[in-house]
Amino acid sequence: MSNIGVSELILILVVVALVAIPFKLVPYWFIIRKAGFHPALSLLMIVPVASLIMLFFLAFADWPSLTKATQSTD
Repeated sequence: MSNIGVSELILILVVVALVAIPFKLVPYWFIIRKAGFHPALSLLMIVPVASLIMLFFLAFADWPSLTKATQSTD
């Protein structure tokens, strides 16, 4: 059994993070776009504190796509 050094461990963590980022960003990209906001806001989901703020924003903001849908039916 070989010992893994710190640099190898950091490299492994960076690779895992780079592989995991698209799996987090792609669903948020579609959700934010369907909500009527610019999909680039999903990039904020990479930043830990910004992702929490973004979730609350999405939960409590008036979605442009819903306001457009209700205005067109009136």
